[in-house]
Amino acid sequence: MTKPFMFEKPIGMRDTLPELFETKQRIANDINEEVSRWGYRAIQTPTLEYYETVGVASAILDQQLFKLLDQDGNTLVLRPDMTAPIARLAASSLKNEGYPLRLSYHTNLYRSQQREGGKPAEFEQIGVELVGDGTASADAEVIALMISTLRKAGVENFQVAIGHIGYVNALLLEVVGNEERANVLRRYLYEKNYVGYRQHVKSLPLSSIDKTRLLDLLQLRGGSEKITAASELVQSEAGEKALQDLTKLWEALECYGVTEFLKIDLNLVMHMSYYTGVVFEGYGSRLGVPLGSGGRYDELLANFDRPAQATGFGIRLDLLVEAIGSKKELTPQTCIIFSNERRKEAIALATEKREQGEAVILQDLAGIKDVDVLSEQFADVIYCIGKAKNGGAGDE
Repeated sequence: MTKPFMFEKPIGMRDTLPELFETKQRIANDINEEVSRWGYRAIQTPTLEYYETVGVASAILDQQLFKLLDQDGNTLVLRPDMTAPIARLAASSLKNEGYPLRLSYHTNLYRSQQREGGKPAEFEQIGVELVGDGTASADAEVIALMISTLRKAGVENFQVAIGHIGYVNALLLEVVGNEERANVLRRYLYEKNYVGYRQHVKSLPLSSIDKTRLLDLLQLRGGSEKITAASELVQSEAGEKALQDLTKLWEALECYGVTEFLKIDLNLVMHMSYYTGVVFEGYGSRLGVPLGSGGRYDELLANFDRPAQATGFGIRLDLLVEAIGSKKELTPQTCIIFSNERRKEAIALATEKREQGEAVILQDLAGIKDVDVLSEQFADVIYCIGKAKNGGAGDE
């Protein structure tokens, strides 16, 4: 009798079969090698963190956290992101290490999903954090590194949109006057619901000039010339400071020679509330959602009593595979089928081939139900059965 849920998985959880796993592994290896060449050192943090520290600091919606209790009654969470755990790490185990810190990670993250959402609740992410450097050079480095990793992974026709949360916040507050009203507009921008944004702006009790300023925000997407156009909409010091940051960043990125992959998007709003400055998202031509994103967060580490400016990015490995498109074939394998009297010979042959870098399966003939079906799975099949022929490898 089949048990309930025998073949089911919890909402948002997925199996990864060999072909996809190998594809993801190849891509991850390419990215991790590139990240290492840029001087970032890999770290690993626990799957479980305390809710009161990392869980709260992560800025992930509370209803998306997987929570459980330990034996002492403390609330734990499955890590929902890596920025908060790295902030904790920088302030604890690495507290005696001088800034800046260049850290990288490759790990699984967990965010609870609604049944109708269709999004994964567990996903693999690769990313970096540059902690303790508040310069435009640091922002340019992580953006240029993300571009380099996407190229190494084989993504074609991608683009990185760059914005500044400080500019968006400054303009919205200038026009609507308080955070509550600004949050409504920010929500439309985050959801990229520009039709809803326009309708809401038109319904606000504002002057036609102020409505025009809010609507013109949507036009600030394009080349570096949009930075100049943006200065005409803001009057505050905070808004001008954000545009100065972007100008310095663009100049630094020109030195990396990556501006062909960039566009300015000054209505870019991220779901993470801890971002304080430059933010960015990477898009592949095959996807309508960002496959990677990041930004500057200069206040998060103060929550862990080691204040520092920081910036970084994370790339979703599952989305990256989708953006690349065609999956690579499985690594070719050789199968050596042997009988009892040829076992030792078969093992020696397999060992020799493995030392030469080949993937080899050893299969006892007695354990095969259908030799023809089995043989179709392999690039090459070698038979070591029957009596040995003058010490040779047997029939092939």
